[in-house]
Amino acid sequence: MKTLIRFFAAFVLISLTIQAMAQQPSLQYFRPYDQSGINMFETPKDDMTPFDGVKVRVGGNFAQQFQMLDHEHGAGTILDPNGDGVNENELFPLNSGFNLATANLNIDAQLGDGVRLSLITYLSSRHHSEAWVKGGYIQFDKLPFAPGLDDLMKNFTIRLGHMEINYGDAHFRRTDNGNALYNPFVGNLIMDAFNTEIGGEIYFQKNGAIAMVGVTGGEIKGNIKDAGDAKPNDDNANPAPTFLVKLGYDSDVSEDLRIRLTGSMYYTGSSASNSLYSGDRGGSRYYLVMENLAAAEGTNFRSGRWNPGFSDNVTAFMINPFVKFQGLELFGTYEMAKGRKSGEAEDRTATQIAVEAIYRIGEKENVFIGGRYNTVTSETAPGTEIQINRIAGSIGWFINPHILMKAEYVTQDYNDFPNTDILFEGNFSGLMLEAVVGF
Repeated sequence: MKTLIRFFAAFVLISLTIQAMAQQPSLQYFRPYDQSGINMFETPKDDMTPFDGVKVRVGGNFAQQFQMLDHEHGAGTILDPNGDGVNENELFPLNSGFNLATANLNIDAQLGDGVRLSLITYLSSRHHSEAWVKGGYIQFDKLPFAPGLDDLMKNFTIRLGHMEINYGDAHFRRTDNGNALYNPFVGNLIMDAFNTEIGGEIYFQKNGAIAMVGVTGGEIKGNIKDAGDAKPNDDNANPAPTFLVKLGYDSDVSEDLRIRLTGSMYYTGSSASNSLYSGDRGGSRYYLVMENLAAAEGTNFRSGRWNPGFSDNVTAFMINPFVKFQGLELFGTYEMAKGRKSGEAEDRTATQIAVEAIYRIGEKENVFIGGRYNTVTSETAPGTEIQINRIAGSIGWFINPHILMKAEYVTQDYNDFPNTDILFEGNFSGLMLEAVVGF
C-alpha cells in the first residue's frame, strides 16, 4: 500500500508539472484530450473559435495501471508437441504489480481556416515498446481554397488519411493506449471494434441529425500487391474496399437532458487481413489473463478480449443509445457481425451487448461511479457457439481536468469452450487501479 501511495503522489506531482508547462492554443473543430472531451463524439459544427493563423498544438496522454487479478480454469492437460512434457494449458502465474506505462504524443495543427491536421504517435504501448505512429488525418470543416462552397460546408466535414475509423460510438469512449481519460472503466469491450485504415469519411450534421459515409482500404496498412494468377482460388488475392455508414441523432432536449442514438454499418467483401476486431495494437489492460506459461506481455497483447476472426470478409452493425440526464449517463452497445477467415466455406456470426451506467457527482462532475455489463456470443464454427460475460464496476476522481485516478473491479467468465481449450470454464477477476494524464 505504501508503494501505491508513493506512486500516485509522484504521478500527481509530475502531472501538475506537465500541466503548468503546457500552454495550449485553441483549435477549430477539435476534441480536447482532457476532461472537456468526455461525451464528445463527432467534432461539432458549431465551433466559434476564430482562425488567426497557423497553430501547432503538442499534447500527450499517459496511463499507468496497478494490476491485482487472478485467473482459473478447468481445462485438461495438453502436452507440447515437442515432447518436453510442458502443459500448454497451464495458466501463467499472475502476481500483483505494475503494468507497462503507456504514452501517446498528440500533434494537432491548424493549417487554415477550418483545416486541421492530427497526428498521434504511440511512444510506449504493450505491443511495441518503441515509438510508432498510430495514424494521422487532415480534416476540412471549411474549404478556404473554394469559397463558393462556404454555405455547403456549414453542415459538412471531410476527413482524409490513415485514421481511426468511425464505426459505432463505443470507440469514442474506449481507451486508446495512453489515452484512457475518456473511458470511465479500465478495460475496453470484450469484442473491441477498433481499427486504423486508409481512406476518407464525409459527415453531415444539422439540427441534431448525423450522417456519415466512408470508404477505406479495409486493412491496417496499405496493400498494392496484385496476386494475379498466383492464387486463383483465393478470394483474398485482390482485397476489396471497405464501406462505412453511420446515421443518428444527437440533441439537448433540455438543459438537463441529452439524447443520442446512432446506427453504424461496416462492410468489406474480401481482405488479405481485415482487423476490425484485432486492430488495437496498443493492447488490452488485463495483462496475461487466461494465457499459458509461454505467453509474453508484448506478444499476447489481447488478453481478455475476443476476436471472432473475420479476417477475410465481415459485415457488422452497431447500435448505440446514449442518454445523459444531469449527472447520470446511460450508454449501450448492440452489435451484430458475420464473416469468415480465408479458407472457411461459410460465414460465422458474433453478437455483443454492453450496457453501462455512470453517475458523475459535483458541479464539475469530477467524481464518478459506474457499472458495466458486457456479453459476447460467437460462433467458433457454424452451429458451435461460445459465450463470454463480464461485469465491471468503477469509481473515478478527476483531480483536475487533466488528471484522472480510477479503480475498477472486473470479473469475466468463459462458457461453452471445449475442455481442451485453455478458456474452458475460465474466469479472471480482481482489482485494477489506473492513473491517467491528458492534455
